[in-house]
Amino acid sequence: MSDRFAKGMETRRAVLGDAHVDRAEAGKTQFDAPFQSMITEGAWGTLWADDTISRRERSMLTLSLLAATGNFEEIPMHVRATANTGASPQDVLQSFMHVAVYAGVPRANHAIKLAKQTFAEMGVTL
Repeated sequence: MSDRFAKGMETRRAVLGDAHVDRAEAGKTQFDAPFQSMITEGAWGTLWADDTISRRERSMLTLSLLAATGNFEEIPMHVRATANTGASPQDVLQSFMHVAVYAGVPRANHAIKLAKQTFAEMGVTL
């Protein structure tokens, strides 16, 4: 195991939570293990582990990019992660408002719908 993989796993657990990472690891197969290693080292061990910007800011950027590019299936996971990153519901809304202006109202609208559903599941009062 590389140092970057170990750092990635530590960061991934800190951001997404042990339960999420444990489920992902339990579902990992020989087929997707190389992909899982790549994202653990690259996304979590390099990008998310970097302290140039805060996890709150990184969380907001990630949510904005996911919505702007239409990768809606990842939004609930990253909304749940805000409990660990420090991004507030207001931060999430501001991120999606930026998406509306710069990438399109329909994408922002759908992202807001997903965020509201996820926050409700988390017991967060909006």
